[in-house]
Amino acid sequence: MTSSNNLVRISADPISQEEVTQFVIDPSAGGISIFLGVTRDNFKGKKVVQLEYEAYTSMATKQLSDICTAIRGKWPVTKIAIVHRTGIVPVCEPSVIIAVSSVHRKEAIEATSYAIDAVKSSVTVWKKEVYAEGEGEWKENKECRWT
Repeated sequence: MTSSNNLVRISADPISQEEVTQFVIDPSAGGISIFLGVTRDNFKGKKVVQLEYEAYTSMATKQLSDICTAIRGKWPVTKIAIVHRTGIVPVCEPSVIIAVSSVHRKEAIEATSYAIDAVKSSVTVWKKEVYAEGEGEWKENKECRWT
């Protein structure tokens, strides 16, 4: 779902950092903050080979839009992009990219931090870690409100 000032998307396609960055660029914005959440290769001593994400896409997209609305109520930002991947996400690839532009850097940085915390606590996306030993484990975010 894209408007002129917000880009929110849940997709099984790899996320393009270039596309997200280009979306938030604006002549009036002097600051752009970007957060990339990538798959790491370890968790508590286990070798992680990939993550798998599932989402209730229509609900998650609405929740991402609600986060954009909340951000705009707290900070004078220019553009916001929140893109989350579903399906298999290999090590070193991003599962979520958030980018925010604003006139000054402080607002962009604060809004980006708020956005990732809100995504982890309230968006209906589920994550499974798959380990080299062949086992997998569905994970809950410690920030998650419904646990």
